Amino acid sequence: MATAPNTYPSLCSSPPLPRTQTKQPLSLTTSQFKQIPRLSIRLGNSRPGKVSVLIAKASAEKEESSKEEEKDEEYEVEIEQPYGLKFAKGRDGGTYIDAIAPGGSADKTNMFAVGDRVLATSAMFGTEVWPAAEYGRTMYTIRQRIGPLYMRMQKRYGKREDTAELTEKEIIRAERNSGIVSGKLREIQMQNYLRKKEQKQTREQELREGLQLYKSGKYDEALEKFESVLGSKPEPDEASVASYNVACCYSKLNQVQAGLSALKDALQSGYEDFKRIRTDPDLENLRKSEEFDPLLKQFDESFINENALNAIKSLFGFNKK
Repeated sequence: MATAPNTYPSLCSSPPLPRTQTKQPLSLTTSQFKQIPRLSIRLGNSRPGKVSVLIAKASAEKEESSKEEEKDEEYEVEIEQPYGLKFAKGRDGGTYIDAIAPGGSADKTNMFAVGDRVLATSAMFGTEVWPAAEYGRTMYTIRQRIGPLYMRMQKRYGKREDTAELTEKEIIRAERNSGIVSGKLREIQMQNYLRKKEQKQTREQELREGLQLYKSGKYDEALEKFESVLGSKPEPDEASVASYNVACCYSKLNQVQAGLSALKDALQSGYEDFKRIRTDPDLENLRKSEEFDPLLKQFDESFINENALNAIKSLFGFNKK
Protein backbone atom coordinates (compact mmCIF):
# COMPACT_ATOMS: atom_id res chain seq x y z
CA MET A 1 0.00 0.00 0.00
CA ALA A 2 1.21 3.50 -0.73
CA THR A 3 2.61 5.40 2.23
CA ALA A 4 3.20 8.93 3.44
CA PRO A 5 5.84 10.29 5.86
CA ASN A 6 4.90 10.58 9.52
CA THR A 7 4.69 14.35 9.14
CA TYR A 8 1.86 14.02 6.64
CA PRO A 9 -1.77 13.02 7.32
CA SER A 10 -2.44 9.32 7.09
CA LEU A 11 -3.70 9.47 4.63
CA CYS A 12 3.72 21.79 -28.01
CA SER A 13 5.76 23.61 -28.46
CA SER A 14 4.69 27.23 -28.08
CA PRO A 15 4.77 29.47 -31.15
CA PRO A 16 8.06 31.41 -31.35
CA LEU A 17 8.03 34.85 -29.85
CA PRO A 18 7.92 37.74 -32.34
CA ARG A 19 11.41 38.97 -33.01
CA THR A 20 12.40 42.47 -32.06
CA GLN A 21 12.03 44.86 -34.97
CA THR A 22 15.43 45.91 -36.34
CA LYS A 23 16.21 49.47 -35.44
CA GLN A 24 17.17 51.96 -38.16
CA PRO A 25 20.78 53.21 -38.19
CA LEU A 26 21.33 56.35 -36.16
CA SER A 27 21.56 59.46 -38.34
CA LEU A 28 22.73 62.68 -36.72
CA THR A 29 23.55 66.17 -37.94
CA THR A 30 26.66 67.94 -36.78
CA SER A 31 24.65 70.16 -34.44
CA GLN A 32 22.86 67.16 -32.93
CA PHE A 33 26.11 65.28 -32.50
CA LYS A 34 27.53 67.97 -30.25
CA GLN A 35 24.74 67.35 -27.76
CA ILE A 36 25.84 63.73 -27.14
CA PRO A 37 28.27 63.36 -24.20
CA ARG A 38 31.74 62.44 -25.32
CA LEU A 39 33.10 59.00 -24.44
CA SER A 40 36.48 58.57 -22.86
CA ILE A 41 37.23 55.42 -24.94
CA ARG A 42 38.90 55.67 -28.35
CA LEU A 43 38.58 53.08 -31.11
CA GLY A 44 41.61 53.20 -33.38
CA ASN A 45 42.19 56.76 -34.53
CA SER A 46 38.54 57.81 -34.23
CA ARG A 47 37.65 60.93 -32.36
CA PRO A 48 36.05 60.55 -28.92
CA GLY A 49 32.25 60.35 -28.95
CA LYS A 50 31.82 59.88 -32.70
CA VAL A 51 32.27 56.55 -34.51
CA SER A 52 32.62 54.78 -31.16
CA VAL A 53 28.96 55.51 -30.35
CA LEU A 54 27.71 53.85 -33.54
CA ILE A 55 29.99 50.81 -33.20
CA ALA A 56 29.02 50.23 -29.58
CA LYS A 57 25.33 50.47 -30.51
CA ALA A 58 25.68 48.03 -33.42
CA SER A 59 27.60 45.58 -31.22
CA ALA A 60 24.88 45.64 -28.56
CA GLU A 61 22.16 45.03 -31.15
CA LYS A 62 24.11 42.13 -32.63
CA GLU A 63 24.56 40.53 -29.21
CA GLU A 64 20.85 40.93 -28.44
CA SER A 65 19.95 39.36 -31.78
CA SER A 66 22.31 36.45 -31.10
CA LYS A 67 20.65 35.78 -27.73
CA GLU A 68 17.23 35.83 -29.40
CA GLU A 69 18.34 33.16 -31.88
CA GLU A 70 19.73 31.00 -29.07
CA LYS A 71 16.37 30.96 -27.30
CA ASP A 72 14.64 29.48 -30.35
CA GLU A 73 17.21 26.79 -31.18
CA GLU A 74 15.86 23.24 -30.96
CA TYR A 75 17.30 19.78 -31.58
CA GLU A 76 16.02 16.22 -31.92
CA VAL A 77 17.64 13.08 -30.51
CA GLU A 78 16.83 9.42 -29.93
CA ILE A 79 18.30 7.50 -26.98
CA GLU A 80 18.14 3.96 -25.60
CA GLN A 81 17.59 2.81 -22.01
CA PRO A 82 19.13 3.41 -19.56
CA TYR A 83 18.84 7.04 -20.59
CA GLY A 84 21.21 8.48 -17.99
CA LEU A 85 19.13 11.62 -17.48
CA LYS A 86 17.72 13.22 -14.36
CA PHE A 87 14.83 15.62 -14.78
CA ALA A 88 13.47 18.52 -12.74
CA LYS A 89 10.24 20.46 -12.83
CA GLY A 90 10.52 24.15 -13.69
CA ARG A 91 8.48 26.92 -12.18
CA ASP A 92 6.39 26.89 -15.34
CA GLY A 93 5.56 23.20 -14.81
CA GLY A 94 7.80 22.16 -17.71
CA THR A 95 10.42 19.40 -17.76
CA TYR A 96 14.12 20.32 -17.71
CA ILE A 97 17.40 18.39 -17.69
CA ASP A 98 18.77 18.47 -14.15
CA ALA A 99 21.74 16.10 -14.50
CA ILE A 100 23.42 13.87 -17.10
CA ALA A 101 25.05 10.59 -16.04
CA PRO A 102 28.60 10.22 -17.44
CA GLY A 103 28.83 7.43 -20.00
CA GLY A 104 25.06 7.02 -20.29
CA SER A 105 23.05 6.92 -23.48
CA ALA A 106 22.27 10.64 -23.30
CA ASP A 107 25.88 11.59 -22.54
CA LYS A 108 27.16 9.67 -25.55
CA THR A 109 25.09 11.80 -27.93
CA ASN A 110 27.02 14.95 -26.88
CA MET A 111 23.82 16.90 -27.47
CA PHE A 112 22.16 17.34 -24.08
CA ALA A 113 23.07 20.06 -21.59
CA VAL A 114 21.85 20.75 -18.08
CA GLY A 115 19.00 23.24 -18.27
CA ASP A 116 17.69 22.15 -21.70
CA ARG A 117 13.90 21.92 -21.87
CA VAL A 118 11.92 18.90 -23.07
CA LEU A 119 9.42 19.97 -25.73
CA ALA A 120 8.11 16.57 -26.88
CA THR A 121 8.79 12.84 -26.46
CA SER A 122 7.80 9.53 -27.93
CA ALA A 123 4.49 8.13 -26.75
CA MET A 124 4.60 5.13 -24.38
CA PHE A 125 4.82 2.85 -27.42
CA GLY A 126 4.81 3.20 -31.19
CA THR A 127 5.97 6.14 -33.28
CA GLU A 128 3.52 8.78 -32.08
CA VAL A 129 5.03 11.94 -30.54
CA TRP A 130 3.44 13.63 -27.53
CA PRO A 131 4.06 17.23 -26.43
CA ALA A 132 5.72 17.59 -23.01
CA ALA A 133 3.01 19.83 -21.61
CA GLU A 134 3.18 18.93 -17.90
CA TYR A 135 5.97 17.42 -15.82
CA GLY A 136 4.09 14.56 -14.17
CA ARG A 137 2.59 13.36 -17.44
CA THR A 138 5.95 13.65 -19.23
CA MET A 139 7.73 11.54 -16.61
CA TYR A 140 4.88 9.01 -16.71
CA THR A 141 5.44 8.69 -20.46
CA ILE A 142 9.25 8.46 -20.27
CA ARG A 143 9.23 5.77 -17.56
CA GLN A 144 6.81 3.56 -19.48
CA ARG A 145 8.33 4.05 -22.91
CA ILE A 146 8.88 0.80 -24.80
CA GLY A 147 11.79 1.00 -27.24
CA PRO A 148 14.06 3.96 -28.11
CA LEU A 149 12.99 7.33 -26.76
CA TYR A 150 12.66 10.23 -29.20
CA MET A 151 13.04 13.68 -27.65
CA ARG A 152 12.61 17.15 -29.09
CA MET A 153 14.55 19.62 -26.97
CA GLN A 154 15.11 23.36 -26.63
CA LYS A 155 18.69 24.46 -26.05
CA ARG A 156 19.30 26.73 -23.09
CA TYR A 157 23.12 26.65 -23.09
CA GLY A 158 23.51 25.48 -19.52
CA LYS A 159 21.06 28.06 -18.22
CA ARG A 160 18.69 26.50 -15.70
CA GLU A 161 15.03 27.43 -15.75
CA ASP A 162 15.18 28.76 -12.20
CA THR A 163 17.66 31.51 -13.12
CA ALA A 164 16.62 33.81 -10.31
CA GLU A 165 17.96 31.42 -7.70
CA LEU A 166 21.36 31.21 -9.38
CA THR A 167 21.63 34.98 -9.60
CA GLU A 168 20.72 35.32 -5.96
CA LYS A 169 23.41 32.85 -4.97
CA GLU A 170 25.95 34.89 -6.87
CA ILE A 171 24.80 38.06 -5.13
CA ILE A 172 24.96 36.42 -1.70
CA ARG A 173 28.44 35.01 -2.37
CA ALA A 174 29.74 38.38 -3.54
CA GLU A 175 28.37 40.24 -0.54
CA ARG A 176 29.65 37.67 1.93
CA ASN A 177 33.10 37.85 0.39
CA SER A 178 33.06 41.61 0.81
CA GLY A 179 32.05 41.27 4.47
CA ILE A 180 28.92 43.40 3.97
CA VAL A 181 25.43 42.21 4.84
CA SER A 182 23.13 44.63 3.07
CA GLY A 183 19.38 45.02 3.06
CA LYS A 184 19.40 43.36 -0.39
CA LEU A 185 20.98 40.22 1.06
CA ARG A 186 18.40 40.04 3.84
CA GLU A 187 15.63 40.51 1.28
CA ILE A 188 16.99 37.66 -0.84
CA GLN A 189 17.30 35.37 2.17
CA MET A 190 13.69 36.06 3.12
CA GLN A 191 12.52 35.42 -0.47
CA ASN A 192 14.42 32.13 -0.56
CA TYR A 193 12.94 31.08 2.77
CA LEU A 194 9.40 31.88 1.66
CA ARG A 195 9.95 30.15 -1.68
CA LYS A 196 11.22 26.94 -0.06
CA LYS A 197 8.36 27.01 2.42
CA GLU A 198 5.86 27.38 -0.41
CA GLN A 199 7.47 24.56 -2.39
CA LYS A 200 7.36 22.24 0.62
CA GLN A 201 3.67 23.02 1.19
CA THR A 202 2.99 22.29 -2.47
CA ARG A 203 4.80 18.94 -2.25
CA GLU A 204 2.85 17.99 0.88
CA GLN A 205 -0.41 18.87 -0.86
CA GLU A 206 0.50 16.83 -3.93
CA LEU A 207 1.43 13.84 -1.77
CA ARG A 208 -1.91 14.01 0.02
CA GLU A 209 -3.79 14.31 -3.27
CA GLY A 210 -1.79 11.44 -4.74
CA LEU A 211 -2.64 9.19 -1.80
CA GLN A 212 -6.33 10.01 -2.10
CA LEU A 213 -6.28 9.22 -5.82
CA TYR A 214 -4.38 5.99 -5.15
CA LYS A 215 -6.92 4.84 -2.58
CA SER A 216 -9.65 5.55 -5.13
CA GLY A 217 -7.91 3.29 -7.64
CA LYS A 218 -6.97 6.20 -9.93
CA TYR A 219 -3.38 5.07 -10.33
CA ASP A 220 -2.60 7.09 -13.48
CA GLU A 221 -3.67 10.34 -11.84
CA ALA A 222 -1.90 9.46 -8.59
CA LEU A 223 1.29 8.86 -10.56
CA GLU A 224 1.27 12.39 -11.93
CA LYS A 225 1.05 13.80 -8.40
CA PHE A 226 3.87 11.64 -7.05
CA GLU A 227 6.10 12.33 -10.08
CA SER A 228 5.46 16.05 -9.65
CA VAL A 229 6.76 15.80 -6.08
CA LEU A 230 9.92 14.09 -7.31
CA GLY A 231 10.54 16.83 -9.85
CA SER A 232 10.33 19.62 -7.26
CA LYS A 233 13.67 19.04 -5.51
CA PRO A 234 12.17 17.14 -2.56
CA GLU A 235 13.98 16.42 0.69
CA PRO A 236 15.34 12.84 1.03
CA ASP A 237 12.41 11.55 3.11
CA GLU A 238 9.92 13.06 0.67
CA ALA A 239 11.79 11.59 -2.31
CA SER A 240 11.94 8.09 -0.82
CA VAL A 241 8.21 8.02 0.02
CA ALA A 242 7.13 9.55 -3.30
CA SER A 243 9.29 7.05 -5.23
CA TYR A 244 7.86 4.14 -3.22
CA ASN A 245 4.34 5.33 -4.04
CA VAL A 246 5.29 5.60 -7.72
CA ALA A 247 6.51 1.98 -7.57
CA CYS A 248 3.18 0.92 -6.04
CA CYS A 249 1.25 2.68 -8.81
CA TYR A 250 3.27 1.03 -11.55
CA SER A 251 2.91 -2.35 -9.86
CA LYS A 252 -0.87 -1.91 -9.80
CA LEU A 253 -0.78 -0.99 -13.49
CA ASN A 254 1.43 -4.07 -14.12
CA GLN A 255 4.19 -1.87 -15.54
CA VAL A 256 6.96 -3.97 -14.00
CA GLN A 257 10.09 -2.31 -15.42
CA ALA A 258 8.87 1.19 -14.59
CA GLY A 259 7.93 -0.02 -11.11
CA LEU A 260 11.36 -1.55 -10.47
CA SER A 261 12.99 1.67 -11.64
CA ALA A 262 10.90 3.67 -9.17
CA LEU A 263 11.59 1.18 -6.37
CA LYS A 264 15.32 1.54 -7.01
CA ASP A 265 14.93 5.32 -6.77
CA ALA A 266 13.17 4.87 -3.42
CA LEU A 267 15.96 2.67 -2.08
CA GLN A 268 18.64 5.07 -3.29
CA SER A 269 16.79 7.91 -1.54
CA GLY A 270 16.95 6.04 1.76
CA TYR A 271 13.76 3.97 1.96
CA GLU A 272 14.62 1.15 4.39
CA ASP A 273 11.38 -0.62 5.29
CA PHE A 274 12.51 -3.85 3.63
CA LYS A 275 9.92 -5.98 5.43
CA ARG A 276 7.18 -3.81 3.98
CA ILE A 277 8.67 -4.05 0.49
CA ARG A 278 8.72 -7.87 0.74
CA THR A 279 5.14 -8.13 2.02
CA ASP A 280 3.22 -5.13 0.63
CA PRO A 281 0.41 -6.56 -1.56
CA ASP A 282 0.61 -3.45 -3.75
CA LEU A 283 4.06 -4.57 -4.93
CA GLU A 284 2.98 -8.10 -5.74
CA ASN A 285 3.53 -7.73 -9.49
CA LEU A 286 7.06 -6.41 -8.94
CA ARG A 287 7.98 -9.32 -6.64
CA LYS A 288 7.15 -11.75 -9.46
CA SER A 289 10.04 -10.33 -11.49
CA GLU A 290 13.41 -12.09 -11.46
CA GLU A 291 15.02 -8.69 -10.97
CA PHE A 292 13.21 -7.98 -7.67
CA ASP A 293 15.35 -10.00 -5.22
CA PRO A 294 18.72 -8.96 -6.69
CA LEU A 295 17.63 -5.31 -6.50
CA LEU A 296 16.58 -5.56 -2.88
CA LYS A 297 19.74 -7.42 -1.86
CA GLN A 298 21.83 -4.47 -3.07
CA PHE A 299 20.38 -2.31 -0.30
CA ASP A 300 19.22 -4.65 2.49
CA GLU A 301 22.26 -4.80 4.78
CA SER A 302 20.50 -7.02 7.32
CA PHE A 303 19.95 -9.59 4.58
CA ILE A 304 23.59 -9.34 3.52
CA ASN A 305 24.85 -9.66 7.12
CA GLU A 306 22.64 -12.70 7.73
CA ASN A 307 24.01 -14.40 4.64
CA ALA A 308 27.57 -13.59 5.68
CA LEU A 309 26.96 -15.02 9.16
CA ASN A 310 25.51 -18.21 7.70
CA ALA A 311 28.52 -18.53 5.42
CA ILE A 312 30.90 -18.24 8.38
CA LYS A 313 28.93 -20.81 10.38
CA SER A 314 29.01 -23.18 7.43
CA LEU A 315 32.76 -22.66 7.01
CA PHE A 316 33.47 -23.68 10.60
CA GLY A 317 30.90 -26.43 10.66
CA PHE A 318 28.50 -24.76 13.07
CA ASN A 319 25.53 -25.62 10.88
CA LYS A 320 26.25 -29.33 10.95
CA LYS A 321 23.94 -31.50 13.00
